[in-house]
Amino acid sequence: MAELLKDIYNEEFLLDFSKKVQSAYSVFDTTAFVAAVMDDAWDTLPLKARTRRISEKLGLYLPNDYAAALEILYAIADSCIGFPYLFFPDFVEVYGREEQHWELSMNALENFTQKSSAEFAIRTFILSDPERAMHQMDIWAEHSSEHVRRLASEGCRPRLPWGQALSMFKEDPASVLSILELLKADPSLYVRKSVANNLNDIAKDNPALVIATARRWIGDNPDTDWIIRHGCRTLIRKANPEVMELFGYASSTEEVPLTTSASISVQPSTLMIGDSCEIQYSLDVRGGESLHIRIEYGIYFIKASGKPSRKLFLLSDKTVSGGIRLTGARRHSWANLTTRRHYPGNHKIVLLVNGVEVAETSLTLQSP
Repeated sequence: MAELLKDIYNEEFLLDFSKKVQSAYSVFDTTAFVAAVMDDAWDTLPLKARTRRISEKLGLYLPNDYAAALEILYAIADSCIGFPYLFFPDFVEVYGREEQHWELSMNALENFTQKSSAEFAIRTFILSDPERAMHQMDIWAEHSSEHVRRLASEGCRPRLPWGQALSMFKEDPASVLSILELLKADPSLYVRKSVANNLNDIAKDNPALVIATARRWIGDNPDTDWIIRHGCRTLIRKANPEVMELFGYASSTEEVPLTTSASISVQPSTLMIGDSCEIQYSLDVRGGESLHIRIEYGIYFIKASGKPSRKLFLLSDKTVSGGIRLTGARRHSWANLTTRRHYPGNHKIVLLVNGVEVAETSLTLQSP
């Protein structure tokens, strides 16, 4: 059985970390700290709750003075690098929210994000004082470190996974877009990916604003063009007409359809949850000039309620010659995932070209 991500926080890890703290703070009680963290409820805690437990208990065994506690963490920060040490910025979120600690906390997040990431911790500060926090993000957007510049974007994503939602930016993302303007041609791919993901978040609530931004940005810089394309991926999956036109996808109308024929089939057509099937498709593209097309298959998954919900899977995205026939196959697993559970029933499977369903079949899924 695969090890759970939360299990990175085990007794061995905590003892090793405790010794690092003790090297900078000799009176640190390693035994008491580990025992306090790994209490009777420890095994039931998910990943984020374990991170928070460590940062909360750490504060009990470091000096009560916040500045003094930070100095100890600074002293060992270079040996505490990577995902497991997200509790460094989380410590700041827990103990550094008071007004008197603002500068100390911003300096700490700037430091710690270069070792792990402060994208979750900064959100509490944004929620408590959006104007002041976003001014700080403006400063970070021009920092020499790519990790700090990424924080400027990642930290204010309206829909950051695992992070607190920033509802005010779902309603009005103007201040977020001002940050992205500073980073739209950043030399670091690490930063550009964050900008694209932020733009994609905004597109889910404010598609017209993202489309206008894409039109304004496109064509000035190849790196910015990549950001726009990646940032509009949800709108492309939804086949938003303006976005499809912006990126050169061929249009399809009743009078001039994109395909002259299309088919999709599945083998076997009856299978058990946990099994796999092969999906085969073919289509004939209309004749004439070359066309940019996006081929996907969609499955109308039966949910626990018994109602269907469509999810798309990309097959191909390319420019092809007019009049060409395209064929292909894809193996699809019906094993349960942490992000998707399967339920028995008749599942419709469709073939889409540039967002238009052009063929369909079905599959019967049974319980083991």
